Amino acid sequence: MNHLFHRPSTSDGNLLSPGHKVSFSDSSKSSDKRHSARASSRPSDSNDSRPESPSVSTRRAVSAQRPSTRRGTSQQQVWTESRDLEERLRNPVFQRINRRSEALWQAPIEAPTISQPKPFLIYHDSFLSVLGPNPTLQCLIEDNRAPYFHEAGVFHPPTNTLFITSNQLGDTSPDAVTTRNKTIVITKIEFFSPTDFTRDKVRCPERNYMANGGTNYRDGLILCAQGSLREPSGLIYMEAKRPHKTTTLLNNYHSRPFNSPNDVVVHSDGSIWFTDPIYGYEQGFRPRPQLPQLVYRFDPGTGDIRVVADGFGRPNGLCFSPDEGTIYITDTDLIHGDGSTDYRRAATIYAYSVLWEHEAPYLTNRRVFAYADTGAPDGIKCDVSGNVYAGCGDGINIWNAGGMLIGKIQIEGGCANFCFGRNGEMWCFGENKLWRVKLGDESRGALLGI
Repeated sequence: MNHLFHRPSTSDGNLLSPGHKVSFSDSSKSSDKRHSARASSRPSDSNDSRPESPSVSTRRAVSAQRPSTRRGTSQQQVWTESRDLEERLRNPVFQRINRRSEALWQAPIEAPTISQPKPFLIYHDSFLSVLGPNPTLQCLIEDNRAPYFHEAGVFHPPTNTLFITSNQLGDTSPDAVTTRNKTIVITKIEFFSPTDFTRDKVRCPERNYMANGGTNYRDGLILCAQGSLREPSGLIYMEAKRPHKTTTLLNNYHSRPFNSPNDVVVHSDGSIWFTDPIYGYEQGFRPRPQLPQLVYRFDPGTGDIRVVADGFGRPNGLCFSPDEGTIYITDTDLIHGDGSTDYRRAATIYAYSVLWEHEAPYLTNRRVFAYADTGAPDGIKCDVSGNVYAGCGDGINIWNAGGMLIGKIQIEGGCANFCFGRNGEMWCFGENKLWRVKLGDESRGALLGI
């Protein structure tokens, strides 16, 4: 048997993740006793003198007329499904979390390490359909020279190419004075098979854009240009093929400069939605902000630029639900650009309803969708089933459309962002490491739907 499989449990058979401590007695047995005592003291139906309502009488009469085999068949079906579920959970890379026990357990947060043998944490059985029969997690590239795998994550299907932006790197060139001797490079990886690829650097000779988030757009991609002390910030379009020419799409809000755009997504109507926190100013390569930290919608066809959401600590990632009726926006106020962390600040995913009025969309019904338990939710994506994925301090966290945490993909050191490929393939960015995750074939990203 694969040595990776381990299913920890308590004396009552409850499954626990490694390190869980239970400081209470065998609750299932005591609760059974209490239930039996309550049942024996409760008056039976035959001794109940209250008159029975006609509707109850009718339901009982109908129930009595049902074939007795139906109940037996249902029990057999439940038993078979339960047995199949247990077989699935024997997968050596699965780890099932007992949520009732977890709710009563407290311990210091420990980041997952490379020794973590079971990367797929199952908080709800619906996560099994996301994982598919044989999920895998593997490190494709490890480069300790610099954090080349940080943000963006744009897969270009026609060329089988993945584009990734780095974290900030040191730069001693004269042009880097305006970015306080910092630069960000764009890496492109062309795949010939899941594990056969070439790696190269995208060279944009025009200027140092300090690119961050990105998304697919037309035949290429849009990148968020954070700008510098001299260059404006905004949105740039980059061709996917060499020589990777760039075009500025937007660099101001009615003559007022943006802060440092962070992430971007494109609506099916062609409009471009993006977030604009002040990380560039906090990290010293952008001037003092002249705008609040907002979320914008830009229509490249008409040139209309408008604010669609405010009230964030640090607006960051964003994505639409598959039907585009909801937009999810992450707030990473927990971690500021100067490196300070305050656990009283937001590490939250907000959901908004997208409504149309007077032939224009607007956002309403802001609500908390989820709060990350480890780190802050950064990059965010949906799959075609409406599940919501976010890069957090312990890897990828997955919620269903109702906001229930159904599973995690633990990644050493956490994961700021990630990207869907084809047929359940994902690439996750761990700064010095590029990870490949293979989920079930039907777990496709909603953005491309492939």
